[in-house]
Amino acid sequence: MQFARKFGLSTVLFFAALASHAQEVGVSSSRISFGQIAALDGPAARLGLGMQAGILAAFGEINDAGGMHGRTFALESRDDGYEPDRSVEQITRMIAENSFFAVIGTVGTPTNMVLQPIATEAAFPLVGPFTGAGFLRDAALDNVYNLRGSYDAETEAWIKHLVDERGMSRIAILYQNDGFGHAGLSGVNKALTRRGLTLVAEGTYTRNSTDVKDALFTIRDAAPEAVVMVGAYTPIAEFIKLSRSYEFTPEFVTISFVGSVALADELWPEGAGVIISQVVPFPWDSSIAIVAEYQTALRVYDPAEEYGFVTLEGYLVGRLVIEAIDRAGPNLTRTGFLDALESIDRLDFGGLVLSFGPDDNQGIDKIFMTRLLPDGFFEPM
Repeated sequence: MQFARKFGLSTVLFFAALASHAQEVGVSSSRISFGQIAALDGPAARLGLGMQAGILAAFGEINDAGGMHGRTFALESRDDGYEPDRSVEQITRMIAENSFFAVIGTVGTPTNMVLQPIATEAAFPLVGPFTGAGFLRDAALDNVYNLRGSYDAETEAWIKHLVDERGMSRIAILYQNDGFGHAGLSGVNKALTRRGLTLVAEGTYTRNSTDVKDALFTIRDAAPEAVVMVGAYTPIAEFIKLSRSYEFTPEFVTISFVGSVALADELWPEGAGVIISQVVPFPWDSSIAIVAEYQTALRVYDPAEEYGFVTLEGYLVGRLVIEAIDRAGPNLTRTGFLDALESIDRLDFGGLVLSFGPDDNQGIDKIFMTRLLPDGFFEPM
C-alpha cells in the first residue's frame, strides 16, 4: 500500500502485469537451463559423465532441430564426487542462483537421499535420477519423476534367475555400506523371504573405497553358490578379481548402477560370466527404434563415447524431458512441466514404452538381464 500511495495505483498494476508475464526460473525466451549434480570425478565418475553424455546427445538433437517452442535446451553439470555433503552444497547453490528450471540425471542413492528433500522443499523438479531407490518412488513426491525400474525389481529378477531358474539356495551378498547398499540388501532379503530362504553371508565395503578383502573372506567362508553385489564398478571389479585370485568362483550377479561398460573394462579379461541386471534395452540392438536413434545421436554429438547402458539411460532421460516440455506448451512453468510428466500414461519411444500417472512416478517397469562374455562384451539373457 505504501508503494501504491507513493507511485500511484496504475504503476502498481503495471509492475504486477510485468510479474504475471515473467518467465519461469531457468526459462528465457530462447533457452531452458537444466542442472545436473553427479560424480564427474573419482571412482564413480563414469556414471555421472555417461548420464551427461546421453542427455547432451538428446539435447543436441532437439537444439539442431530448432528447439522446442522456440527454446533450446542447456545442461550445466556439477560434480559432487558421489558424496552427500557435496551434493547438498551443489543443490543449495543451484537453487540459490535462481537460474535452473530443473535438476536432471542426478547419480546415486546416498546423494539423492539428501538432494530430494531440498529439491522437494523448493518445488524444484528432480527428473531421471540414476538410482532405483524406493524412497524416490513415493508418488507423494510430486516434484520427482523416475525413468528407471526400482532396485526391488532388479533384485527380484536376480533371485528369480538364481533360485527359480537355476535351483540355487545358498546366496550371499556384497554391498556398499550406505543407503544404496541397504536398498539392495532390502530387496534381496524380500525376494529370498518370498521363497522361504535367507542369505548365507553378508559382506560390506565403504563408499568410494576398494577395501573388499575382509568382505571376501566372510563371504567365501559361507560357501555360497552365488554372490549378488550392490556397488559401483571399481570396488565390484576388485571383489571379483580378488575372489578369482583365491579360486573362489561362485556365480557373480550385480546391479545396473554398477556401470556395466566401466565394470567390463575394469574386469577384462576376467569378467566372463558376470551377470548384470539392466533397466534399459540393449544399447547395441539397433533393431529397437529408440536404440537406433540413440546410436545416431551419440555418434553425432559425442563420437568419442562408446555405446553403453549409462549413456542410453541419459539419452532416455533427455528425451523424456523434451517430451514433457513439448506437452507443457510455450507458456512453460515448473507446474506445467510436472503436470505434463504425470499426463504421460503411455509414451512409446519405439520399442520402449514409458508410463506415469497420479500414483506412479516411475516410467519403466521392465528389467533386462545381461551377461559378460570372454571378450569383454555383453549378451542379453
